[in-house]
Amino acid sequence: MNGATRRALVVRGGWDGHQPVETTESVIPFLEANGFEVRVEESSGIYADADYMAGVDLIVQTNTMNTIADNELAGLIAAVKNGTGMGGWHGGIADSYRNSADYLQMIGGQFAHHAAKAPKSELAGGQEDNYLTYTINIVPERAEHPIVAGLSDFTLTTEQYWVLSDDYNDVLATTTVEARAFDPWHRPVTTPAVWTREWGAGRIFVCTAGHRLEVLDDPNVRMIVERGLLWAAR
Repeated sequence: MNGATRRALVVRGGWDGHQPVETTESVIPFLEANGFEVRVEESSGIYADADYMAGVDLIVQTNTMNTIADNELAGLIAAVKNGTGMGGWHGGIADSYRNSADYLQMIGGQFAHHAAKAPKSELAGGQEDNYLTYTINIVPERAEHPIVAGLSDFTLTTEQYWVLSDDYNDVLATTTVEARAFDPWHRPVTTPAVWTREWGAGRIFVCTAGHRLEVLDDPNVRMIVERGLLWAAR
């Protein structure tokens, strides 16, 4: 291995509907082309290996609705604080470990809801019930950030994430959830769609789009994710 090669750790698992294998496999060639030696793990257990984690430059996590042991979480947080970058998309990073407030604080956003496209009585019961056509808006004041530079607002037809977040995030793009007659909320809600966050010496990148491979393959989403992972890496 070239001494200059950086190490990327891909941690994947959780709900299969987010295609953790297919989506991460589509990103690995990009990482390798950019000088990363990639290791893939199918659980969060690796985070407890302090010796290994000390040498990781980038964590790419796609692990939805899972749980994490205390020692694993401690190892993950320690690695990020010490300079390991962390990035991901959709529920693989923003809906990973609902049992951990410490994880939520570090990541800076937790999935709360994705609106259905019609009243419950009219839904078929599949994932498509939550596929809406919506716009991701680049924040004008952040338009020169290297993750979104040169991009314009764009539309997607997929799940529109409503996330709970705080103002420590550097929000690069937002999306606005409409309030329709059958929704329980009473006005539109603007929520982060792409953000970064610094935690200790580490950088964190989150893109809420990326429900399945076809969404990750949207040219705008793919560019944001690839740029975001490089930005986050040590």
